[in-house]
Amino acid sequence: MIIAVDGPTASGKGTIAKALAAHYGLPHLDTGLLYRAVGRQVSLIGGDPDNAADALAGCDFPDALLSDPELRSEHIGGLASRVSIHPDVRQALYERQRSFATQPGGAVLDGRDIGTVIAPEAEVKLFVTASVAARAERRFREMQDRGGSATLEDIAANLRRRDERDSSRAAAPLIPAPNAYLIDTSALGRDEAIAAVIAVVEEVLAAANASSPRDPDTPQPN
Repeated sequence: MIIAVDGPTASGKGTIAKALAAHYGLPHLDTGLLYRAVGRQVSLIGGDPDNAADALAGCDFPDALLSDPELRSEHIGGLASRVSIHPDVRQALYERQRSFATQPGGAVLDGRDIGTVIAPEAEVKLFVTASVAARAERRFREMQDRGGSATLEDIAANLRRRDERDSSRAAAPLIPAPNAYLIDTSALGRDEAIAAVIAVVEEVLAAANASSPRDPDTPQPN
């Protein structure tokens, strides 16, 4: 089973994806971390994230960079959004994500184009969203916990810029897949959001099981 979890930054999709992976015993990939690593690598080599060649060079990052805590910073998140607009970058990372998604047994992936580009055949597609105000408040609390100094207003403005950039890019824009389930977490706590999503997945699985043809060799109830 492949579960695709898409949505804008700070919507809660990462938390939800991890919870789904744990609940169903599936491996999980935060694909946004790959783009953050590219953005970080471009910064480390002194490149320009808006330059296609520099951004592509950033795809050659060492695996150890994926554990760099700096990847979770707001600054690197902005760089990730900027490098992700380049088609060559998306293509360079496509096979890595595709291989993870199609491994035996399935997987859970979260990002911005999982259900539309990386795994359009996913059995379950979720689009997790929330208002800018709710997302800014969450990110503000996270940054305060890490000792960050950005203001709530600055964070909200940055989220709006990233939303615009991610949804208007020519390559794999941030849009819900046609058959994705929309989950708005604006008014939901962590546990409430996870419970709501698990309920959706169970509904999808039940519907799939009900529509599957029965094995003629399987004994049927009298």
